Amino acid sequence: MASQNSGKFFVGSIVTFLIIFGVVKIVLSTMLDVGKNVAAPESMLAEDVAERVKPVAEVYIGEAPVVVAAAVEVAAVGGGAKIVTQVCALCHSTGMMSSPKLGDAEGWAPRIEKGVDTLYDNAINGLNMMPARGGRPDLSDDDVKSAVDHMLSLVK
Repeated sequence: MASQNSGKFFVGSIVTFLIIFGVVKIVLSTMLDVGKNVAAPESMLAEDVAERVKPVAEVYIGEAPVVVAAAVEVAAVGGGAKIVTQVCALCHSTGMMSSPKLGDAEGWAPRIEKGVDTLYDNAINGLNMMPARGGRPDLSDDDVKSAVDHMLSLVK
């Protein structure tokens, strides 16, 4: 009777071993297939890593740094119109930050009453939310004045 139990135990052990061996073989082959489809690691060069970990946005407390843009090419004829299109229209076409819209005589009236020299001064030095020279420090006083003159010509 002891030999019958030991035979059953022996057969059961072999079957169990074969099942475990089959499961391990399936798991390992699956892992190898997954490893073949893995994407290549990204470059670890310092520049590439810095690009991947750079912040999404920047927050400034106080004054934001001045960004110097490329110089505006001002033609002798229509220079003010070109500056208005490239610089001033960003805010003045939509009325952003309570700026008077281009061509809106009613919005410009209180400012015109203060005089053209005041308008020139405000455009050159900035006023409230408007940065000096429209945020373009490369513009000369004459460039800014010609842009102001062009905006005024749109409301007259």
